[in-house]
Amino acid sequence: MKKQMTAAMVAILMVTGSLSLHAQTSSTSPATPTTKTKKAKTSKAPTSEEKKETKDEAAIRELREKMAAQQAQIDALTQQNAAKDAALSTAQSTAATAQSQAASATAQAQSATAAAQAQADQVNSLKSTVTDLQGANASLAGTISTTKQEINDKIDSPTAIHYKGILIQPGGFVAAETVTRTRAIDSDINTPFSATPYMNSAQAYTSETNFSGRQSRLAVLVTAPLSWGKSGGYYEMDFLGAGTTSNDNQSNSYLLRQREAWAQIATNSGFTLTGGQMWSLVTEVKKGINPAPGAENLPNTIDAQYHVGFSWARQYGLRFAQTLGPKANLAFAIEESQTVLAGTNLPSNFFFGAPGNTSGLYNSTGNGATAQNYTNNTAPDLLIKYTADPGYGHYEIGGVLRFFRDRVYPQASGYTTTVSTTAATGTNYTTPGGGFFVNARFPVTKYVDIGLHVVQGDGVGRYGTSNLGDVTARPNGLLEPLRSSQGLFSLETHPTSKLDIFGYAGGEYLQRTVYTAFTSAAPTTPVLVGYAPVNINDSACGTEIPPTATNGYSPGSSSCSAATRDMIEGTAGFIYRIFSSPTKGRFQYWMTYSYLTKEAWTGINTHDATGYGGPKATNNMIFTSFRYYIP
Repeated sequence: MKKQMTAAMVAILMVTGSLSLHAQTSSTSPATPTTKTKKAKTSKAPTSEEKKETKDEAAIRELREKMAAQQAQIDALTQQNAAKDAALSTAQSTAATAQSQAASATAQAQSATAAAQAQADQVNSLKSTVTDLQGANASLAGTISTTKQEINDKIDSPTAIHYKGILIQPGGFVAAETVTRTRAIDSDINTPFSATPYMNSAQAYTSETNFSGRQSRLAVLVTAPLSWGKSGGYYEMDFLGAGTTSNDNQSNSYLLRQREAWAQIATNSGFTLTGGQMWSLVTEVKKGINPAPGAENLPNTIDAQYHVGFSWARQYGLRFAQTLGPKANLAFAIEESQTVLAGTNLPSNFFFGAPGNTSGLYNSTGNGATAQNYTNNTAPDLLIKYTADPGYGHYEIGGVLRFFRDRVYPQASGYTTTVSTTAATGTNYTTPGGGFFVNARFPVTKYVDIGLHVVQGDGVGRYGTSNLGDVTARPNGLLEPLRSSQGLFSLETHPTSKLDIFGYAGGEYLQRTVYTAFTSAAPTTPVLVGYAPVNINDSACGTEIPPTATNGYSPGSSSCSAATRDMIEGTAGFIYRIFSSPTKGRFQYWMTYSYLTKEAWTGINTHDATGYGGPKATNNMIFTSFRYYIP
């Protein structure tokens, strides 16, 4: 717009200049001045030229006035335009300033926002730090409280007694127990299974109920930590020993009996050496392979003789064990050996042991006049076992090698023999025996466990709880290992943390082993020698006879030469934990019922060549137990 107004003003000026020039060129030349005479003033009428000149001057003057007015307008417009330009410039400057101020304000706002966000982040971080510190302080306070409680517990209720550099941990329980048998065996809380009477004994017609606290147990575990492993030992005892004056008449003064007494060294590399009286390597354990308090996996029976079909021994052993990994172990053991003889019509020309020598701290007698015999061993039993704990159950497999030695005098056997020796001279003979064993125990569900146990071999009868026999003698006096089988099935349930309900079924078998011999006096008359010959006299195994004395302690018993074929037992029971605390101990009530059968090989009473249908003895047994366990 400013340019348009400038152009208009230039045009007006050009027009004005042109008009002025035209007025000057069209006028007459100026007259030469003449001398005027004074005349009297008179009125003179203007001429046409004068009139014309007057009109032109008026027009010019009018035009000039208009131009002046226009110029004034132009100047006004210019001033207005300048004022507008100044205002516009001022507005633009103000706008730029405002924009600059707005940008600055925006930047400041953004900076303030960022600062506020940073402050908010710092506040949040500080809050988080404070929260973490509060949590850490709470955790630390809890840890301190827990540590303090643990220290107080260790002071007030220590799990072990610290003595110099060793830890001493006591253990055991106090038991109040009963047993009721429908057929009397005259036995305490332990059952000599093979002594269950046939029906030829007066005891088979009377029951017995015995109360006992003798299974109460004391134990102590000693552990010495070492830089390369640990060492220590364990001692466990109960009162199931009987001295010559022990009785139930008044004071029940029974002897303290050694159950376990062993020392142990274990290295950090997984090697363990254990020596002393301990559970045999044949005995199933709960986990691993090394002896430890409570490591043995026993049937849940109150009966101190455990259960038919369960294989075990507590005897001297030297055990070398090596951990093969977190789930496998291997052990080799050297263990005490004894020989249990069984047989009928045996020759009299051999021996492998003798009654104990009291000067040698062995018993010369058992109950009354019954000799307590000890084997003259030539070598210990050798055992090996591999165990696996894959995370689902516990599994074992192993074997035992045994050596049976006797001294034979052929000329004194009474039977014709093929063993040739110089007269009156004895000869030592060693016969090997052995077998294998398998144990498996695994959970079916969280509440049910199943166990299987099998032992099979020749000359391993003493490892069965019924102790049926290891060997018999041939007519020439040489020892012959008897084939035996032992098996146990277990079903253990845990309906609640306080209650266990369980059942067991087990059996033991001893094979008939018979030889035909002839005497020098009757070389044509055969005699059956060995274990369970078919002509043994079992005709009176069901005949009861009156007592043999007037003292009331001599029940009648007719002749019965039955040889045990098998023992079978079934048991059901429960354990209820009344109270259980890791620091206060445990009270529990226990009850079991067992049905026992003993079946003999057939003799002249049945003449059953298959071996079935021989004499049979049964027993019903109920056990109860109330125990307090030391924590």
